[in-house]
Amino acid sequence: MDSKFKVDNSFWDIFPEASISVLTIKGIDNKVPSAVIARTQELLNSSTIKSEKHLTEDTFSSNAIIQDWRKAFTKFKKKKGARSSIEALLKRVSQGQKFNSINPLVDIYNSISLEYGVPCGGEDLNKISDIMHLGTANGGEAFRPLGSDKDDPALPGEVIYYDNEGAICRSFNWREAQRTMLTENTTDAIMVIEAINEEQQIISEKAILELKYRIQNILGIEGQIEVFTKPQK
Repeated sequence: MDSKFKVDNSFWDIFPEASISVLTIKGIDNKVPSAVIARTQELLNSSTIKSEKHLTEDTFSSNAIIQDWRKAFTKFKKKKGARSSIEALLKRVSQGQKFNSINPLVDIYNSISLEYGVPCGGEDLNKISDIMHLGTANGGEAFRPLGSDKDDPALPGEVIYYDNEGAICRSFNWREAQRTMLTENTTDAIMVIEAINEEQQIISEKAILELKYRIQNILGIEGQIEVFTKPQK
């Protein structure tokens, strides 16, 4: 299978110790019966409980995962107020909020993110123009975030996922575009887990394997894993 994903050198220049784990899945039926939704909802519920192990400090911002990702977000130009996706999830956990089912693929990757404490996201492979890149923006890359009817283009030097048509995810893993989001009509998907240091890399390797297992177990499709690290000179 030819890879539909590439990490640019501009990303490795900022995060030389990072590891990007990618799972590609093809031939999915994301329109599923209510029994499957019940399974993924239970997965979300149990993962929310397990995620509390990442919140051991009285002050939310003092937790190690939050500190790691906030430090990472100081290394590039970003949208004002942008935080990592894992911080957004754990913030909801800290406030006692629950997670409702969206669709099986999204539910499964959110369950992985919560349980393992890693940013995890996914895009519709058939909505991506040519190859999805992870790198830095030139500035002005078209981007319409989920839930918005206005374009909000990328900033120069911002870490983004992008393709030939514009930005796919802004500020590393902060906000995804409507254009490539996973829906019940998605048949092919690319899922990504990010790690920015060696400790996170060990966790992300376990997380991507569990993501592959859960998708195969629930949706009956076996994905292909690729792990990207900085090329050795």
